[in-house]
Amino acid sequence: MITAETHYLRMAAAYSRGARPALSGLTDEEACARASDMGERLYRFKRNAALPRVRAVLGVLRGLCPTTLLDVGSGRGTFLWPLLDEAPAFGMGQVAVTSLEGDPERHRQLACAASEGDFTALHGDARAMPFANGAFEVVTVLEVLEHMHDSELAAAECLRVASRFVIASCPSKPDDNPEHVRLFDGNKLEAMFLALGARKARSTFVPGHVVVVAEVKA
Repeated sequence: MITAETHYLRMAAAYSRGARPALSGLTDEEACARASDMGERLYRFKRNAALPRVRAVLGVLRGLCPTTLLDVGSGRGTFLWPLLDEAPAFGMGQVAVTSLEGDPERHRQLACAASEGDFTALHGDARAMPFANGAFEVVTVLEVLEHMHDSELAAAECLRVASRFVIASCPSKPDDNPEHVRLFDGNKLEAMFLALGARKARSTFVPGHVVVVAEVKA
């Protein structure tokens, strides 16, 4: 059973109604239950805000309080759902959140979840983003750069479209994920953002991951 205690219910319901328009008008709980019966997999909406890397990034955002945010490579929503769930509680109010996802199927899923207006879901390449310079106060690129041989291109684009800060996270230890083609430690990730023009870059560690906050030059 899907409840607000076990899942990000509001987003799971928005996805359910977006993916299955016939469920429009049902309550959140009813929509999720019917969608599950119809074969929709709602496991991606399970609550995960206790993950150390998610808590670390939410803690940074609590201090920054941006009004516009771009989440690059949102994937299954590991960070996006807790962000949307907790933003009002830590003073971010009606932050305008945009998701950019390159995988067509994951973008479709995100677009279904965005169908009720909680955020904007766009399909695009992190290495060539369709946004103006400084379009977003903060850009998050979490668990993305390790998937790219040319991570520098994506990092440079994040700095270009951010007006204040870029927050990046990556695994800090080797793992058995065949899609992880690069390994960063804090020094390497800081150095990459500084070389690309960041004014400052500061790394912190959580179990198994490194988080870097890069300040954009004025």
